[in-house]
Amino acid sequence: MGNFGLKINNFINIFVNQNGYVKVAEGLKNTVLIAVSGLIIGIIIGTLIATVRVFPKYHLLPRILNGFCSFYVALFRGTPMVVQLLVFYYVMLPIIGVHLTGVRVSMIVFGLNSGAYISEIMRSGIQSVDPGQMEAGRSVGLGFGVTMCKIVIPQAVKNILPTLGNEFITLIKETSVVSFVGAADLYVAFNLIGSNSYEFMVPYLVMALIYIVLVLLISLLIKLMERSLKKSDRRN
Repeated sequence: MGNFGLKINNFINIFVNQNGYVKVAEGLKNTVLIAVSGLIIGIIIGTLIATVRVFPKYHLLPRILNGFCSFYVALFRGTPMVVQLLVFYYVMLPIIGVHLTGVRVSMIVFGLNSGAYISEIMRSGIQSVDPGQMEAGRSVGLGFGVTMCKIVIPQAVKNILPTLGNEFITLIKETSVVSFVGAADLYVAFNLIGSNSYEFMVPYLVMALIYIVLVLLISLLIKLMERSLKKSDRRN
């Protein structure tokens, strides 16, 4: 117990007296920023892909777009996140001559990766909506795109909200790999504290606790949103 107390004191000393909290705050900010940006980009891309994949394939263009979307989904679902980060940062960006920070690269790659998964989530959500909703919109003169945006997709989002919450939680946890491209996340911050104190047990335990708190907060937020949507349904 005395040895563990000494480890805690060493951690507190570096965290407080040597401004370790500054690195942790920066890491927490980057972790949340990457996850939130990835989710937003993923929702936009995923919704577009899902719309293309449920669009009637009567003409050549929808078939070509559907093939491209299928390849995109297979590519990003078939390779690990860390491989995507490394290829994007160390191969693609140098080829096109663009320089981005590790955090920005992580935001983009997380968004592209999340878009592949959310597209399947959104597609199942769209297909769960009564087909009569689409027919009703088209019967009053609305186009396919307008009906999807104003009638079908809002109902689909209600159905898939818990799954989107799970995707956000996954993104939060997967940010631990962004250190491969030089982004300073929570893992980097606590690893630095551990390196300075030559003791990693307490820093890693605190890091795990922060991740747990983040996941619990996201779960609570999703439950509140679900409850709010149910109340609005009852009012309607």
